[in-house]
Amino acid sequence: MKIRFATLCGAAISAALFTVGCTPETPTPSESDTTTTSETESTDTDADADAGELNLYSSRHYDSDAELYDNFSQATGIKINLIEGKDDELLERLKTEGENSPADVLITVDIARLWRAQSEGLLQETDSEALISAIPENLRSTDNTWFGLTKRARIIVYNTEAVDEADLTTYEDLADPKWAGRFCVRSSSNTYNQSLVASKIVELGEEATEAWAKGLVSNFAREPEGNDTAQIKAVAAGECDLALVNSYYVARLRSSDDQESQEIIANIGAFFPNQEAGGTHVNISGAGMMANAPNPEQAQEFLEFMVTPEAQEIFANNNNEYPVIAEIEPNEVVAQFGDWQASDLPLESFGEKNADAVKLMDRAGWK
Repeated sequence: MKIRFATLCGAAISAALFTVGCTPETPTPSESDTTTTSETESTDTDADADAGELNLYSSRHYDSDAELYDNFSQATGIKINLIEGKDDELLERLKTEGENSPADVLITVDIARLWRAQSEGLLQETDSEALISAIPENLRSTDNTWFGLTKRARIIVYNTEAVDEADLTTYEDLADPKWAGRFCVRSSSNTYNQSLVASKIVELGEEATEAWAKGLVSNFAREPEGNDTAQIKAVAAGECDLALVNSYYVARLRSSDDQESQEIIANIGAFFPNQEAGGTHVNISGAGMMANAPNPEQAQEFLEFMVTPEAQEIFANNNNEYPVIAEIEPNEVVAQFGDWQASDLPLESFGEKNADAVKLMDRAGWK
């Protein structure tokens, strides 16, 4: 078996399978928008040489994913050629490569990117009972071109010395003047926030969502900056009292042994909003088969493998996300969040409203 890793470097867009001229460095699992630039190989003499290969484009960059791909190749004999890069760069690369693209499967994060790939015709339908039966309807596209593989919740983190959890209720309540000067959040260019706003457009309508967004902006403790980890650190340091982040960022800090992470966690609480009002907003990591996949049989086999219990244990739990199939329990750290009610709104509708959300956030002054 051979698993090959290549990367997308800078703005270079190439129709070749492997990018040339990257500087190798150790992959970092710190943020979802980091570009990995490593190149490694492993071999297994027992692999079936006739099983074929799979060209996988992925914006995920976690070391645990490599373990999963290795397991797939061991089980099937299919060689994986892995291209890693930032989400938007990979999408642009795929558009540039067009019909000549070697890509078989795209893995990316956030519904906005999956919707973009779907709407631009980059994906094809995968007619698979295994995928359809395993993945909840609201976490996959109606045309079966993309499928959610892990879940992450958009939650409220709060400073336990400054906020009583009993005062927290919903996303909508964050616009209340009682939180003036106390709220931190990432910028409007962040797709996690765009998808949350899009979900509110679907749920509440555009007029009510815009009023809500303006209320959020009026409560900002500072101009939006940094990633989700930066928001958590700001809350712990008292720069603001509460913020919106994805759940796995909190779980990542909880599972860390370093002193700084433990000091941060000691000062914050995690709250799942809207438990009595539609459920907490959920987003996904997901995947789909490329429209011009040169290896469609291997692509479908890979996608179906991703919803097996073995794969879900690694793909979701090693990054502190929630498995997408019900029978798999989250890891011990994630399980500490307890039971919570997730929104059942169809994620596809968030993609449809993404452009409206971006315009709305701009009108609201969310920079």
